[in-house]
Amino acid sequence: MTDRISPDGEIYYPTPEVVAQARVKDWDALAKSALADPLAFWAGEAEELEWYRRWDKVLDDSKKPFYKWFAGAQCNIIHNALDRHQKTGKKNKLSLVWVGERNEVRTYSYFALNRDVCKFANVLKAMGVKKGDRVTIYMPRIPEIVIAMLACAKIGAIHSVVYGGFSVDALQGRIEDSESKVVVTADGGFMNGKVVELKKIVDDAVRHAPTVETVIVVQRTGHEVRMEPGRDYWYHDLMKLPLATGVSATEVMDAYDPLYMLYTSGTTGKPKGLIHCHGGYMVGVYSTLKYVFDLKDEDRYWCAADPGWVTGHSYIVYGPLLMGATTFMYEGAPTYPYPNRWWHLVEKYGITILYTAPTAIRGLMRFGESWPNRHDLSTLRILGSVGEPINPEAWKWYHRGIGKGRCPIMDTWWQTETGMFQLTPTPVVPLKPGSATRPFFGQDAEILDENGGPVPDGEEGFLALKNPWPAAAITIYKDPDRYVNQYWSKYPGRYMAGDSAKRDKDGYFWVIGRTDDVIKVSGYRLGTAEVESALVSHPAVAEAAVIGVSHEVKGQAIYAYCILRKGFKESEELADEVKAHVGKHMGPIVRPEKITFVDSLPKTRSGKIMRRVLNARAQGLPEGDVSTLEE
Repeated sequence: MTDRISPDGEIYYPTPEVVAQARVKDWDALAKSALADPLAFWAGEAEELEWYRRWDKVLDDSKKPFYKWFAGAQCNIIHNALDRHQKTGKKNKLSLVWVGERNEVRTYSYFALNRDVCKFANVLKAMGVKKGDRVTIYMPRIPEIVIAMLACAKIGAIHSVVYGGFSVDALQGRIEDSESKVVVTADGGFMNGKVVELKKIVDDAVRHAPTVETVIVVQRTGHEVRMEPGRDYWYHDLMKLPLATGVSATEVMDAYDPLYMLYTSGTTGKPKGLIHCHGGYMVGVYSTLKYVFDLKDEDRYWCAADPGWVTGHSYIVYGPLLMGATTFMYEGAPTYPYPNRWWHLVEKYGITILYTAPTAIRGLMRFGESWPNRHDLSTLRILGSVGEPINPEAWKWYHRGIGKGRCPIMDTWWQTETGMFQLTPTPVVPLKPGSATRPFFGQDAEILDENGGPVPDGEEGFLALKNPWPAAAITIYKDPDRYVNQYWSKYPGRYMAGDSAKRDKDGYFWVIGRTDDVIKVSGYRLGTAEVESALVSHPAVAEAAVIGVSHEVKGQAIYAYCILRKGFKESEELADEVKAHVGKHMGPIVRPEKITFVDSLPKTRSGKIMRRVLNARAQGLPEGDVSTLEE
């Protein structure tokens, strides 16, 4: 990439080499035609995949906002991700390269991955799992998490993956809400040289989850865990049984049938179980990965997210397999045992595309360029960023220190709800550090004020999406009214993203942050109500409020304000105890950075906590208009 200074700051232009190998060389032409007729664009993308029955209508919008893409079609995402590759030369191509924290290496060809998916699909069916049933998956970053997800999809079951960093309460709530009958987990996982006790957390969670009949446990760490007779089974034992062998037919699904549910934190204490379906989601993730990362047959693609988040679903598991690509997965943390761990892996395995979060980039940036400079990173050709807005300094370090000035950075904005990229460049688009550039093909976005009017370029407002898109979540599990109210009611006919943003005079979008009661810690969305519930479950805490405060590595850190119950006195020891309590119940990523004990919380006369005032206090800033505070 080359750069120049403009009145809006630096603009980085693609090198001739990047343009020469790009799938789409004229972004403007394709963007213009796709926006003029989005349905024709998406129909063309869908034609590149295989369907059991073709659609009657590209988009049925008769029951807005419950859009039905490819209405009347029949498909299964597994047919396109695995089955069709068995009939081509990709049968023997590597689908997955996995490296463990302790340097174990496992590889799967498309044939081998399909074989194990079929076997585990047979196991699930033998356990009574059928089309439409929910299966909770709570695992470390190991190949079996991919196999479990794909096996569920193959038989028409709905997988609910819960991030392995969440603890008992978060897992239990998600199991209960999904009414899962099977939980797939591991004895533990390795992270930073330590064992994460996943099976123990599952035991505590299912104790209060009456729908769970079976727990299947992958042996990863080999340490001793409790196995309850009649409920718990070892994965490796089940996979050896005769019932696991033989053909496992891929279930024929309607395009609108649910594929998976994924929980995301919201403004209430109850996480939302968002449902994604087979047909539209399949087309959306296939198309976006193809264009944005220009994925080619020879690429070694590494999305360094966790499969427990939507980034992992769309761009570790389903997207690369739909493309017939080779995807790379690493179990551990970026800096263990040394800060060159990732750069060693890039060099050793010839990674060509690296897609990660600003939190990881900022964390690695602290160690300087001497660590990446020890390694040959010349195989890299495209970099990516996801999860939160990336600050320009981190962007430039990533571009210079890792991409060596050659690699365009695909700074993508999207959400669990959208399922696929919404604001994103492609490799040929000139880049501005910190901007997610423009809407993806077929999409249009706008910045609105509180009343739904357009905001002038350069001014901050609410980000809204104008056009429906195929990979969108189709509803919230058991709560369609909440789906409408949360996303489609503020601006009728527009999707309300919940993020503030601005657009510059060149049409580039700059996402600023959340506008609702959601905190983003290391790119993970955490609802304030859910964290506050964990705080007040401690016997010393009567009431609590949490806010997100800027953090140089995490993006945001959790600050908590707590009112103590009668009989308790504030102390550093009590603050540490409350922090540990939240970490135990919600997971390490939710542990507050700071706890301040207070006598009262700023509230409006209607009882709503004024987080704006708490934010100002945390940063030592003026509190502004407090006329609406209760007496």
